[in-house]
Amino acid sequence: MRIFIVGPAASGKTTIGKKLAKFLKVDFFDTDEKIEEKSGVNISWIFDVEGEEGFRKREKQILSDTKNLESCVISTGGGIVLDKKNRKFISSTGIVVYLSVSLKTQIKRTLLDKSRPLLKGKDKKEVLAKQFLERKNFYAEIADITIEEEKESRSKILENIILLLRKREECDK
Repeated sequence: MRIFIVGPAASGKTTIGKKLAKFLKVDFFDTDEKIEEKSGVNISWIFDVEGEEGFRKREKQILSDTKNLESCVISTGGGIVLDKKNRKFISSTGIVVYLSVSLKTQIKRTLLDKSRPLLKGKDKKEVLAKQFLERKNFYAEIADITIEEEKESRSKILENIILLLRKREECDK
């Protein structure tokens, strides 16, 4: 079983993804972490030197590298859904869990975060609102499971995902 975790910045994709992988006893793969690992630099540096286009190119390659992974949970970057081929790859090769979160929660969670290059030196509320409008339909388009992330604790979110995955599994039998 391959599970992709998608959603906007600060929706909890990495945190929930790690917990889910641990529960399922499968490998965890974070596309942003793998980009940094493979390039030897942090994402902010890639954005500063190569721009968003260079980052998206690296992101697409890392996503492609996951094709040989079987049982795993893959946490993706928030903008991975902008590319139609990425959306097709994700939706056709795994179960997609969309962590939906409000703009208010995103702003609260990113208030002191200086590691997000698309928010650096900009009006966070404005940027996050623009991203939300630009990406929300893409998340919904590929989602097999949608979780209203902010309404529950992390452990309750994990329980909900596991319950919905089990229901899907039963229906597939």
